[in-house]
Amino acid sequence: MTGVPASAAGGTSSANGAPASAGSGAASGGASSGAMSGNVSGSASSGAVESGVPGGPRPARAKVVAAAVNQASVWNIANFLTMLRLLLVPGFVALMLADGGYDPAMRSFAWAAFAVAMITDLFDGHLARTYDLVTDFGKIADPIADKAIMGAALICLSSLGDLPWWVTVVILGRELGITLLRFVVIRYGVIPASRGGKLKTLIQGVAVGMYVLALTGWLATLRFWVMAAAVVLTVLTGLDYVRQAIVLRRQGIAERMAASEETEA
Repeated sequence: MTGVPASAAGGTSSANGAPASAGSGAASGGASSGAMSGNVSGSASSGAVESGVPGGPRPARAKVVAAAVNQASVWNIANFLTMLRLLLVPGFVALMLADGGYDPAMRSFAWAAFAVAMITDLFDGHLARTYDLVTDFGKIADPIADKAIMGAALICLSSLGDLPWWVTVVILGRELGITLLRFVVIRYGVIPASRGGKLKTLIQGVAVGMYVLALTGWLATLRFWVMAAAVVLTVLTGLDYVRQAIVLRRQGIAERMAASEETEA
């Protein structure tokens, strides 16, 4: 005996039909909405997992967009000036060697090409750093363009007999040696460009430009002394870069040894 009437336990069909139906509908509606909600939240979760950020683009699409942006950034004014300097090299050589290399008019045009190359060298790096246009292409192409135009001018002048070969060897040997040295010690740090190095580049450009022109008289004497100053600065700054590389390497080795000792301790 439970003490509960049968009618109360079972209920009448008229009294309990609607509630039962409503209850089952609510239950079924709740189940349906729960299923729908589960599906929606599952989809959202799935989308969130795929994207890594709720509502964000998928990683594959983000990578494609990033790659497109990086590729487009190569085409900027700084890299355009660098490519222009590279294109000027063969034109400069053709003008220098035209008519045996002793035509004053052709030498003047060659000097104009050399001057444009030197001016673009001053501006492309400044523009890249100021407006955040530094790219991997620029890092590689800029020093190549610098060495190409200067090397072409020195080799042409020496081959024509206007400049001793030892001057060309000293200048180009220093430039190539310091470039190689930078790559050797890059694991320890970067050797920054010094004021002496920038002054050396300026004096070299002026001296080579004066030799490209068919100068006579006191101007020819003046260009000899300007080139002498360029050679002296070339050697001194080269030795200074070697000193910096040695110091940088020693510091890097000392820091690595200290880090390894702390790890072992």
